[in-house]
Amino acid sequence: MALTAEERVRAAEDAVEQLRDGLARVGVMLPSLRIDPLTCTGHVLYPLMDLGRCNMDMALRLVAVLAGTYGPNHN
Repeated sequence: MALTAEERVRAAEDAVEQLRDGLARVGVMLPSLRIDPLTCTGHVLYPLMDLGRCNMDMALRLVAVLAGTYGPNHN
């Protein structure tokens, strides 16, 4: 069964919140994280996530998290 547009947007909003929470747990905040509004109205299966903009410090934290060298057990 195909999801309605409203269900797709709700699912995308939930995914954004899960991503925001997960990133916050490892010290990364992407202030512009959101659903891409242009894809909410289209016929894509799920709206795209816009990871947005961040400053250099946050970008380097994200790199460190991805490398496994930053997070709750690292400084």
